[in-house]
Amino acid sequence: MSTRPETLDFLLDQLGELPGLRTRRMFGEYCVYVDDKPVAFVCDDQLYVKPTPAGQALLPEPVWGKFYDKAKPHLLLTADRWDDRDLLRALLMATAEALPRPQPPGARRKAKALPYAPGAASGRRAAAGAKASAAIKTPKAAKAKAAKSPKAAPARQAAPTTRPRKPAV
Repeated sequence: MSTRPETLDFLLDQLGELPGLRTRRMFGEYCVYVDDKPVAFVCDDQLYVKPTPAGQALLPEPVWGKFYDKAKPHLLLTADRWDDRDLLRALLMATAEALPRPQPPGARRKAKALPYAPGAASGRRAAAGAKASAAIKTPKAAKAKAAKSPKAAPARQAAPTTRPRKPAV
């Protein structure tokens, strides 16, 4: 069962004008962002808030739940607890303040590429990378290397341009 649009509209009405509040459809459900930080998920008409110490301190009796089997436990707020507008707003603001700002997409790609940069890798991966890069040769590079080396390969004789005739029998 997916989240109904009326449920999401009610939640957004309860949250009011939080700074940077927006939602995005994700995996058939919704992700709630505050200041470009994903703070909660709306799945099956229930609100799952990312667990932070600040958020847990605001809830008198935190209820935990998972929005799918392999997900990490999140703070679960069912729709009947959404009536307390002040608690809901305070919980999402405290969670947003406790979470780090996400990296821009370009920074993530560069961060992933850094461990594999030349000179930075070590161990088996570095040895395998060195062998692989040494084995890859372009035809121009091979000719240039052969011309520079003192033991140049003997020149091949040019192939005849005509085929020899068969003797007449």
